[in-house]
Amino acid sequence: MDNIDSLAHSYRKNGCSHHVAGDECRFCNVRRLSVCAALDASELSFLEDMSGDSVFAEKTSLFREEDKAVSIFNITAGVVRLVRSLADGRRQLTGFALPGDFLGLSLEKVWTFSAEAVTEVRACRFKRSVFEDFSDRKPHLMKRMHEFATHELTLAQDHMVLLGRLTAEEKVASFLVTLKRRWTRVEGHELGLIRLPMGRQDIADYLGLTIETVSRVINQMQRDRKLVIVPDGIRFVDPVYFEEHALH
Repeated sequence: MDNIDSLAHSYRKNGCSHHVAGDECRFCNVRRLSVCAALDASELSFLEDMSGDSVFAEKTSLFREEDKAVSIFNITAGVVRLVRSLADGRRQLTGFALPGDFLGLSLEKVWTFSAEAVTEVRACRFKRSVFEDFSDRKPHLMKRMHEFATHELTLAQDHMVLLGRLTAEEKVASFLVTLKRRWTRVEGHELGLIRLPMGRQDIADYLGLTIETVSRVINQMQRDRKLVIVPDGIRFVDPVYFEEHALH
């Protein structure tokens, strides 16, 4: 049994468990966001037949850095942190995957990062070799995957600028603005609450700051009435301030 099978709470053939068997992909809540939005009804039916629904508990791994990349994951619920390990034991968070995100676009044969569940996570899991064979015969799906890969490259470039050129205040503002936009995209409507399921240590590791600095900046923003901290997240009090201080 591989690492993925041992950590998943459940795994069953024929798609996810959100809907009646045979309709899972067609009525999936995140289909409009994911690569499978490019497929028609008959293609989605075939996709269901080669997929499985995996559930990962909070703080467990979907896969680990240097594992063989034998599966591909489409996140349908929950939040995943993406982590690279450094030689001295430190870690760098390279991103957070939200519903609709697709893990496995790289052609690398082993994972170059680890994926860890911040919350309970649901994901459609595909055997990589089967999915690649399927996508090779679907140019419209390949086009959609290339669009995703281009978007990931843009995010990586933005992250480099964020780490190297912004002040601590600008880093935190940029993170919160980007997360608000991503949650709005997932929910399909403008949100007042910006959910923060990740802890401040995760945010610090992503921004290249210490947890003390992240806490100081967020607390100062609250004292200055730029935001208010609420259960499970924050709300912007002064959205113009964040737009002015965030990376665009």
